[in-house]
Amino acid sequence: MESSASGDGSSAADAATAAAAASSSSGPSTSAPAFSAGGVAGPSATHYLAKRVLHGSAVQHVARGRFRSEHLWEIVLCKETSLELVVVGEDGVLQSICEQSTFGIIKDVGVLDWRFKQFGIWPEIEGKEILVLLSDSGKLSLLYFSCQMHRFIAIENIELSKPGNMRDQLGRILAIDHDSAWVAISAYEDAFAFVHVGKSPHKYFYPPEIVERANIMHVVYKTSDIRGTVWSMCFMRTRCSMDEYYPVVAMIINRKGSDVNELSVYALAANDGGIQHLSSFSEPGPLALDISEIPQLDGFALLFRAGDILFVDLREPKDICCTIRISITGSLIGGQISVEDSCRGLDVDDDVAACALLELRDSGNNIMMDDNYMAIDGVDNAGSMKSRIICSWSWEPDAVRGRPRLIFCLDDGEFHTLEFNWDIEGVKVLPERVHRGLPCRPLLWMNRGMIAGFVEMGDGMILQLEHGRLVHKSAVQNVGPILDLAIADYHGEKQDQMFSCCGMCPEGSLRVIRNGINVEKLLRTEPIYQGVTGLWTLRMKRTDTYHSFVILAFVEETRVLSVGLSFNDISDAVGFQPDVCTLACGLIADGLLVQIHSKGVKLCLPTTYAHPEGAPLTSPVSVVWYPDVTISVGAVGQNMVAVATSNPCCLYILRVRSLSSFQYELYETQHVQLQYEVSCISIPEEDSKLRTVSSAVGGGDVRKRKGNNLAAKVDVRMFAVIGTHKPSVEVVSLEPEEAFRLLSIGSMSVNNAFGAPISGCIPENVRFVASERFYILAGLRNGMLLRFESDTSKDHYFPGSFYKDSFTPCVNTPLQLIAIRHIGITPVGLVALRDSANADIIVLSDRSWLLHASRHSLAYSSISFLPASHVTPVSSVDCPSGLLFVAENCLHLVEMVHGKRLNAQKFSIGGTPRKVLYHSDSRTLLVMRTGLTGASCSSDIVQIDPNNGILLSRFKCEPGETARCIQIAKIGSEQVLIVGTSKSNDHPMMPNGEAESSIKGRLIVLSLDTLGSPRESSSFIPTSNLSSSSHTGSFPEIVGYATEELSSNSMCSSPDDVCYNQIQLEQMTGHLRSLTHVTFAGAVLAVYPYLDRYVLAAAGNTLCVFGFVNENPHRMKKYAVSRTRFTITCLKTYASRIAVGDCRDGLLFYSYNESLRKLELIYADPAQRLVGDVALLNCETAVVSDRCGSISVLSCPRLEVSESPEKNLAVHCSFFMGEIAMSIQKAAFRYRLPIDNETDPVLESAYNCVVASTMLGSVFVLIPLTSEEHYLLQDVQERLSVHQLTAPLLGNDHAEFRRRGIPSGVPSILDGDMLVQFLELTSEQQQTVLDAAPSGKGPPRSISIFQVMRTLERVHYALN
Repeated sequence: MESSASGDGSSAADAATAAAAASSSSGPSTSAPAFSAGGVAGPSATHYLAKRVLHGSAVQHVARGRFRSEHLWEIVLCKETSLELVVVGEDGVLQSICEQSTFGIIKDVGVLDWRFKQFGIWPEIEGKEILVLLSDSGKLSLLYFSCQMHRFIAIENIELSKPGNMRDQLGRILAIDHDSAWVAISAYEDAFAFVHVGKSPHKYFYPPEIVERANIMHVVYKTSDIRGTVWSMCFMRTRCSMDEYYPVVAMIINRKGSDVNELSVYALAANDGGIQHLSSFSEPGPLALDISEIPQLDGFALLFRAGDILFVDLREPKDICCTIRISITGSLIGGQISVEDSCRGLDVDDDVAACALLELRDSGNNIMMDDNYMAIDGVDNAGSMKSRIICSWSWEPDAVRGRPRLIFCLDDGEFHTLEFNWDIEGVKVLPERVHRGLPCRPLLWMNRGMIAGFVEMGDGMILQLEHGRLVHKSAVQNVGPILDLAIADYHGEKQDQMFSCCGMCPEGSLRVIRNGINVEKLLRTEPIYQGVTGLWTLRMKRTDTYHSFVILAFVEETRVLSVGLSFNDISDAVGFQPDVCTLACGLIADGLLVQIHSKGVKLCLPTTYAHPEGAPLTSPVSVVWYPDVTISVGAVGQNMVAVATSNPCCLYILRVRSLSSFQYELYETQHVQLQYEVSCISIPEEDSKLRTVSSAVGGGDVRKRKGNNLAAKVDVRMFAVIGTHKPSVEVVSLEPEEAFRLLSIGSMSVNNAFGAPISGCIPENVRFVASERFYILAGLRNGMLLRFESDTSKDHYFPGSFYKDSFTPCVNTPLQLIAIRHIGITPVGLVALRDSANADIIVLSDRSWLLHASRHSLAYSSISFLPASHVTPVSSVDCPSGLLFVAENCLHLVEMVHGKRLNAQKFSIGGTPRKVLYHSDSRTLLVMRTGLTGASCSSDIVQIDPNNGILLSRFKCEPGETARCIQIAKIGSEQVLIVGTSKSNDHPMMPNGEAESSIKGRLIVLSLDTLGSPRESSSFIPTSNLSSSSHTGSFPEIVGYATEELSSNSMCSSPDDVCYNQIQLEQMTGHLRSLTHVTFAGAVLAVYPYLDRYVLAAAGNTLCVFGFVNENPHRMKKYAVSRTRFTITCLKTYASRIAVGDCRDGLLFYSYNESLRKLELIYADPAQRLVGDVALLNCETAVVSDRCGSISVLSCPRLEVSESPEKNLAVHCSFFMGEIAMSIQKAAFRYRLPIDNETDPVLESAYNCVVASTMLGSVFVLIPLTSEEHYLLQDVQERLSVHQLTAPLLGNDHAEFRRRGIPSGVPSILDGDMLVQFLELTSEQQQTVLDAAPSGKGPPRSISIFQVMRTLERVHYALN
């Protein structure tokens, strides 16, 4: 985020000029015109775009499968509105592969194992498992992972019910049979269905991106005779004849009016295709909660109940019996669970039944979410079910034959395993307790004995089963729920970070969330490196694990440094020419380094002083090759050097040979004169290239190509990629046994309509990338990034001209410009993270980006670091995955953790942090906490240093008192903190929305003049205990990432090391001092300063205005009182406007008449709304969220005040997020690209951006748009929502989903998640999207790709 914002004032004429220029070009334009294509809206803007900048991290469902390849196990994390594909490394660290929005709400997940059934039919899904999802779309979605698109794509959406899933409509729970042929689906209640799924009998040909004609044969068998609520179900293998009943499902049902759950068996009758009820099993006893068939033991199931587990025999589904009862009612520290051979009748526990009832959360159009005051707002550690209930379980995936094992987690945090041993005497159950920690839901047993557990409101964990005990391997970050956030850059401090209150007791924490990919800053030198022109790291041998040398090039100097935490100058021992500017360098052979400068090429053999394996000589061995003209560019490859000259334009190929011991010769093998000057050269790593080709062609992780073998791969020509002043990108052969040969060429069309010089389109850097298919990246001098590809035959990875036995001319294999993006205005540099052709690439321009090499088109993410001029990977013993940046004339050694799922620093502060404020004067945070376990108080306000989490000062509430809200106010010249409290821990309102009359509250004024200042030298004290399950004291130790703490104690630590951050109480400097307080007949839920001299306080349904006599904070006086019908939940002010949100009547606008000392209601909400939070953008406009998952922009109507004493607010636009926003903050974003006109005035509405945080841990940003931008992007959104590659994944109608619960006639806010998919497409796919017309809307309106890209790139740039 940027702290400043500016507009891009452009006229319609400018947009028309841009459209005309783009359409007149013969091909994709590579110019960088310096004009503004649009700006932000004015103060009365009614058009907005909503973009999710942080996906939710709260995991509801998890699935394991082979989604990318038959040889790779991956995990899919379902987070209600998004999917994330992850892998777990051997070190137990969870790494993200991809994440995508679903444009729907996930209800359940499963996996179809079609790896062998589909062989040879659909190449895109060959060898892969299929992900199955149920959602609010009312459809059963079958998804496969597209390696080329790097995302999941739907191959079928089977319609089951209407969108929204009413309680009696299918779409709540699914189960899949062993043969992956049947799917059982239930509604919340009454309805149930079998779906038979299978492949089409027809054979389809392979298309490049999507299986267009592929269809799934399916038959749906439904019934509505369940007459109860379905809690759980599973398929069973029984002794029933398939000709009589098949398939068979066992389910747990709560019949209407019953206090117990019964086990019922249903089956599909083969004779008439109807679903029949076979039998029921019900005895008095604990409530049955879940059921699972036991793998390898056909016909047997486990029935999980409150306090025990029943081993049930369903081999004869009409005669169900229980043979073993496993009791789990022991104490937390007691002995093992017990196993009994008989099952007697058990007692009913009505309390357990009432507390454990299935939560029916429905997002249908006619069903509102529960709008009682949410437990998360008021009570910590609210009990839900009695202890000793199994909250999650998972079977061992590769168990020993005949000995299946189960791991389960109890709601008190105990983990147990059950092993079932089948022998001639029957089934034996071997229980064992293996761990005690936090309760997890869900739980997944993975391969290698690793187990993933996800905590509902805290960080999850990866555990490994070793010698009968679970060992902690790593933490899985979860920032949900985000109860509040503060944005530091709102005050112009240019800090791209948010401070958020995350989780709940005992896992509550304060997180510093930053945008982009996290880097851990390890070392920074003094600013003594001015004028750096080049930066490289070299190994002594190609097989070396670590780098040995750092080469720094200056305008007239070259220095060679040793690699390590301290950089020592060893230039004399290496042999590089010190008084020249190095153009390029590299390792030509083991022990031999090459330096290229403008006057020649120097071959060097370093001495043992520079490297232990160097030459045992007093001075380095060196050989120099001099051309007749000046060298302009060069590159070093394996046993070859390529250099180019500018006048004349020639290309030289050099090689090296050994003459005798320590004597070498550089000699010229090829020399050719070119038509155009060479601007850059790149020689792919030979070993990496061949290894990548081998993997891509014959490996199991991508599509198989018949007819390939290793000989064909080895016969690929050696080649280099060059950029020319034509401008063009060319691939040339470097084979020593043949003449110079042009293999392929990619030309760039130049658009000079805006006066851009041709020199700006010249490639500055080029790079060959070998991924799912090979491509060429080109970074231009005008700040643009291009991707070129070439068509290849079905049986080959490269075009024909790349193979030695081919004489295909280059004109038959042209490079096609696939994608183009604006990165900045400075020349683009490309640096690979590793010496591999498929490594991710750092892209340098005005900012640093990480380009994901395996992704489709051009996909990149911002790096959370300073703008840098140069970068190189550096690997050493102390820092194996380092990066060396040149920024601000300093060398910065950092480690990048781009596989980490969240860029968030964690401070474990104990309790539940509910409110956070950033105090700009002291640069510290004020945090309100509840749910503390200390004896002195259960709630307090603390001051925390955001740099290291140290507690600086504290205010304790009275015993039994809970802080509810805090705000900073200024009284005269003194800053104070206003605190609202409740004198009870009970809910402050009744279910009908009225205030609880029996609860009292206080308004407290605290002095901020004595706030301590942060200490620069403070740091964390890491510890090594990894399996603590209890928390002691007010500040418990909670697992976190070492890389997130920027601590000097974690220098060069592994990016996945785990440590605890313990706040040091002894460093607290003082206490927040109370100045005065007022008692209310109601809990004070909201406070806010007003007009710099008043304070507003809301207690129950009463709104009060307080002032301070003679600006004395000790003398507070009540001036006015007003009442609403229901309890007030939030307050915000802007100038003289007061916005009040309550739990029924929605948003209310008030004003205060100072002369009459009266609060006046000015505008009311046109609809009932349970307000989550509100932000005032100006005196007329507010953004409000509700507890149904929507966010709306409301403003005052354009009417005279005298027309009506009370008027309704106008709803200008709304957006259904599918997540409940708990906090809304006004923010500022720099809403323009570097190529835009910097002289444009800063419009006021540039600061009218909004940041919203949700219960699932997501962060949304709303950006205002002009009418022209909105009109343009609305057309694009409609076309993307129906295109096969970008349509909603779960089969939702996009317009219906984003308008769910919104009154008809209210415009919808544009969906940024849908729109940014346009940037991930190739230029050809983008044009296809724009050429398509939405159904029923006539011929499509002509839209320029240039206009769309320019607008979306501006949004992408602002949000990164």
